[in-house]
Amino acid sequence: MPLLPRLGAGLLMASLLASAALAVEGDVLFKRQGGEGGFPPAVFPHWVHRIRYKCYACHPSITEMKAGANPITMDAIAAGKFCGACHNGKITWAVTFETCNRCHVAK
Repeated sequence: MPLLPRLGAGLLMASLLASAALAVEGDVLFKRQGGEGGFPPAVFPHWVHRIRYKCYACHPSITEMKAGANPITMDAIAAGKFCGACHNGKITWAVTFETCNRCHVAK
């Protein structure tokens, strides 16, 4: 196989693995309020989003650029705030009970 197709296949595989992996450097781990139990904490793949969008696509209109400054809850997301501004089933995949494991990744 020539070099260019192998390189393209390698980059595709790396991007798929990066989006499916647990938190990596640059990702945001949302610790659950109220202790352990239930779903694992959500992992926001910041780097994957940063590759596709400029900072101003989200900051400060959707989220403040300061850890802990955003009261992100599933109710707020379902109401179209924070992640729900884009993850609404129109811009990209919707946040539903069928998609929980896309963000809430067990260790």
